Amino acid sequence: MSKKRAVITGGAGFIGSHLCKRLLDEGYKVICIDNFITGSHENIKGLNKNRNFSLLVHNVCKEIKIKGKVDYVLHCASLASPDDYLNFPIQTLKVGSLGTHNSLGLAKAKGAVFLLFSTSEVYGDPLMHPQKESYWGNVNPVGVRGCYDESKRFAEAMAMAYHRTHKIDTKIVRIFNTYGPHMRNHDGRVVPNFISQALNNKPITVYGKGEQTRSFCYIDDLVEGLYRLMLSNENDPVNLGNPGEFTIMQLAKLTLKLTNSKSKIIYKKLPQDDPRQRQPDISRAKKTLGWGPKVCLEDGLRKTISWFSR
Repeated sequence: MSKKRAVITGGAGFIGSHLCKRLLDEGYKVICIDNFITGSHENIKGLNKNRNFSLLVHNVCKEIKIKGKVDYVLHCASLASPDDYLNFPIQTLKVGSLGTHNSLGLAKAKGAVFLLFSTSEVYGDPLMHPQKESYWGNVNPVGVRGCYDESKRFAEAMAMAYHRTHKIDTKIVRIFNTYGPHMRNHDGRVVPNFISQALNNKPITVYGKGEQTRSFCYIDDLVEGLYRLMLSNENDPVNLGNPGEFTIMQLAKLTLKLTNSKSKIIYKKLPQDDPRQRQPDISRAKKTLGWGPKVCLEDGLRKTISWFSR
């Protein structure tokens, strides 16, 4: 029996590279697509030795051509860091719209399962807490974060349109704050920022008073949920994240403790439309996937700090 074949857009990025490895470990053939605007060759360096792995350097905003059968199309390509989507707003909108369209076109042509990597940012600055998949969100479409938030909301709408019109087996994951190895030092997201600052004894930058909350999921837990969702019969959006809720100040103090850093905490103005609370309701993931996170924040941070310290 021939191996299942999966295409992963953004496969050289933080989450994509971990997923490439997981599918290779599960016996899949993996085609990684990346244009390296934010992805890294370093993330997939160890995978190149695997004969079931191949790399296609390509911008998914252009037509995707793959020879032979494809069983799964996993659309992970995105500019997910605030630094990235604020610096590249048009590219962010394009990968969410044109990139999603082309990835869905590949799935349609190949009769493949399609998994869209969406985000908790579709909920915006939420008026519901914790956030359930049934919540429609509170998003500012013309704010500076709108390029990312709306690109993902559009992508979800397109995935469901292909599901209803073309009967494509589409799945949508809404990913909450995830962290771990393969993140960039100056990623712009809070965990790598704090770790990088602490390890270099530079000031820890907290926005506002640090009272805003986030829920942090370690990458291994997320990948397990993604794999289960990929193989499931679920077509409605599914939240994946760790429901443990922490303030940004708590994260800053824990990072300082675990790194034994001499860094001081400094405060800067809160960015526009920065969500005040972020916590997933993972009831659907528990029920349909039998999934729940296992790695606590302190253990996950220790592993991540160790990787950043290498």
